[in-house]
Amino acid sequence: MGQFIDLKAADGFTFPAYVAQPAAQPCGAVVVVQEIFGVNAHIRAVADGYAAAGYLAVAPSTFHRVKPGVELGYAPDDMSAGMALKATVEALPAPGVLQDIQAAIDYAARAGKVGVVGYCWGGLLTWRSACLLQGVSAAVPYYGGGITAPAEIARTPKCPVLAHFGEKDHWIPLDGVAAFQQTHPEVETHIYPANHGFNCDHRGAYDAAAAALARERTLAFFAKHLG
Repeated sequence: MGQFIDLKAADGFTFPAYVAQPAAQPCGAVVVVQEIFGVNAHIRAVADGYAAAGYLAVAPSTFHRVKPGVELGYAPDDMSAGMALKATVEALPAPGVLQDIQAAIDYAARAGKVGVVGYCWGGLLTWRSACLLQGVSAAVPYYGGGITAPAEIARTPKCPVLAHFGEKDHWIPLDGVAAFQQTHPEVETHIYPANHGFNCDHRGAYDAAAAALARERTLAFFAKHLG
């Protein structure tokens, strides 16, 4: 359904993004922000799913500034490689990779209002996008790693946010989720009886019921705020 195109950030950096087109006129656009495993088969399938729901879907490669062509699986070695790449990107001078997400938002805006959805590290970047970037009409972080850190909780979103967490997620303890909820009552927050990564049907943590309910809520949220 989709193909890779090149986008250009404000600093002139060119990077690839996977773009999936809906069958009919798009009802808006969704920027899909990757996990620590690259724009791999799973993230491309997620983008295809949003296109099937009627949105122009754009998944920027948020690793390209530090390493091109990253497509990892979910084995322990892949996890280690992805975490190292994430740390390298996070260490870039500000605005770092956020300018690449901004370029994806700007491109997606040709289809109408733009939502951002991200998973794991992409969930954290989605939260930052909601707080710091322009042109975001709705944001949905899934189990955003680091989103419950004090520095992230201190941010203020500029658009409606829907947040998904797993109660069995050992990367994001529930006390951190509670602190996030307390500070941000305006954020619609849902907690599922599932592990970190519950949306990814390529990994052992996949929870079909939680993934289906979260997708249903996400699509309803985007329908409300994007059209």
